[in-house]
Order: sequence, then C-alpha cells, then structure tokens
Amino acid sequence: MLYSMTGFGKSVKEFPGKKVTIEIKSLNSKQADIATRIPASLRQHELEMRAVIADALVRGKIDLSVTVESRGGETSQAVNVAAMEAYKKQIQDAIDKLGIPEPADWFGTLLRFPDTLHVEQPMEADDSEVTAAMSALREALEALTAYRRVEGEKLETFFAERVNNISALLAKVPQYEGERTAKVRARMEEGLTKLNGVDYDRSRLEQELFFYIEKFDITEEKQRLAQHLVYFMDTMNAEGAQGKKLGFIAQEMGREINTLGSKSNHSDMQRLVVQMKDELEQIKEQVLNVL
Repeated sequence: MLYSMTGFGKSVKEFPGKKVTIEIKSLNSKQADIATRIPASLRQHELEMRAVIADALVRGKIDLSVTVESRGGETSQAVNVAAMEAYKKQIQDAIDKLGIPEPADWFGTLLRFPDTLHVEQPMEADDSEVTAAMSALREALEALTAYRRVEGEKLETFFAERVNNISALLAKVPQYEGERTAKVRARMEEGLTKLNGVDYDRSRLEQELFFYIEKFDITEEKQRLAQHLVYFMDTMNAEGAQGKKLGFIAQEMGREINTLGSKSNHSDMQRLVVQMKDELEQIKEQVLNVL
C-alpha cells in the first residue's frame, strides 16, 4: 500500500469570537522538512505542532499555514490619529514654504508615513484558541493523508504497469539466446578459416568457444531481475512507508538490466534492454514521490 508525498489538507474551526484556519501541503523530500507560518499568539505551540506533523506525515517538504481571524469586528490595527495630525501639519508647513499644491488624497498620503497605523501586540492564545488550532491541525493532517493515499493508488497502478512491461520484455529474451550462441560460433570459425595455412586443435577450439560463450551467459541476470520484479511488487503491497526501499530495489533492477545489455551481443536483445531501461527510468522518477 503506497502513499504519495504529495498532498493537501485544510480545516477551519470556529470558537467564541474567532476562527482558525489551517492549511497544510506536502511535496517529496528525503526527510521531514517543515516550514511554518504561525501567528504570534500561537508561536509557543509551534514545537508541539511540528511534532504532530512529523509523526503523522513521516517525511516530505511540508508547508503549514495557520491563520486566526476575529469574528467580532475587532482588529489588531488601529489608526494613530495623533501621528496623522502631526504629519499633516508638517506637510502643510512645507506646502506654504515651497508653494506646491496640496495632495489630492490626504488620507492615502498620510497612511504612507510610519506609525500612522498602530499594530496591537497579539495576546497569548487562550485554551479555546489552542484547542481549536490543534483540532484543526489534526483534521487537516487527516485530509492530507487521505489525499496522499489517493495519489498512492495512482502510483501503484503506474508501477504495476511498468513492472509488467519489464517482465514481458524479459520473457522475450530467451528467443534470441540460441541464435546468439550460433552467431558467436560462426564468427569464430569464420575468423579461423581466414588464417590460411594455420592448423588448430578442434577440441581446443570447442573448449575456448565454451569459455567464451559462458562469459556471455545471462541466466543469472535473468533470474535476479525476475526476482527483483517480484520483490518490487511485494514491497509495494506491504504496509508502511516503502519509498526508500522501492528506490533501492529499482537500483538493483537497473544493475541487472545494464549487465544484460553489456552481455547481450545481439541487436534484437539490445533493443529489448533499451525498452527495459525506459520503463525502469519511469519507475525511478516516480519512486521519488513515494512516502
């Protein structure tokens, strides 16, 4: 059972006078890389939130956004009228001295100056706000995990198709092995016939030919690749995070396919190997998204 590292979850909780919204998204990463945007009122609970996220999501590039909105008409900003009056007086004095026109939009002009908007320091979150935030976080994580599972099912289908394709290509390899051996023998004998006046030991030729062909034997590579394909599917269907393990198995599959290619010594067999490599590269690319 696979889970993708790509996901998104959101939850909104309302409590007396306020509303907390939590959005969390994740992408692929080798470990848990958590970035947070949390209001100052909840900042002291950031470590607790991080621990909950790491426990639920295991790994991934994770982005957490927490916003708290007032629902009672309150605001954390206040207009500093005294500062605006002082700035306006200074501007009017400058206008009189310089003989320049007044601003068309006094309000917009004054708001550009520092300290004309006073931001009240947020109070520490009370128990109801903390409870709502942690509840929303867990709900958002559940939604994200469900999203990951849906994406994981798509990956399962994708991997199964690629593995089946490689298995089908591997099944075509034996039809070229007999022909390959015959071609090796014919090439060697043809070379010997060109050596005019040279006598050779026929039994020694057979022995050398045997050793040469044995060097290019691919029986073990075929067996190991077939075993890796089965192991990949078994691992994919197992419980828990399997992404790293699937990556290791894909690497082993690549080694066997590369050896098949180097030993093939046959154009049709090499074409099969190229197709196997193409299927495997698609697997390796998508394995990076598996939890």
